[in-house]
Amino acid sequence: MLLAFDSTQQALRAEMLLEYADIEIDIRPTPKEVTAGCALSIEFPGENLAQVQEIIASENVEIRGIYFKKEDKYVTME
Repeated sequence: MLLAFDSTQQALRAEMLLEYADIEIDIRPTPKEVTAGCALSIEFPGENLAQVQEIIASENVEIRGIYFKKEDKYVTME
C-alpha cells in the first residue's frame, strides 16, 4: 500500500511515526499516476493498514491519500 502526501514535511513526519511504531516501510518516489504535491511516498504492507490509519489520524498527519495497486495501477481507497 502507498501513502501519498502534499508536503515533504508531512512525509518525513509520517516516516518517523511509522518507524517508531515498528511498521516496515519504504520511502519511494511518488508514482506518476498518483497526483500529489510531494515527490516522496511511503510504501507499507497491507496488513498494517489499520495501524497506519490510526497513527495518521491520532497524530493529525496530512496525507493526500492511501493507495493500493490494482492491475498495475494505483487506486485510492475510499
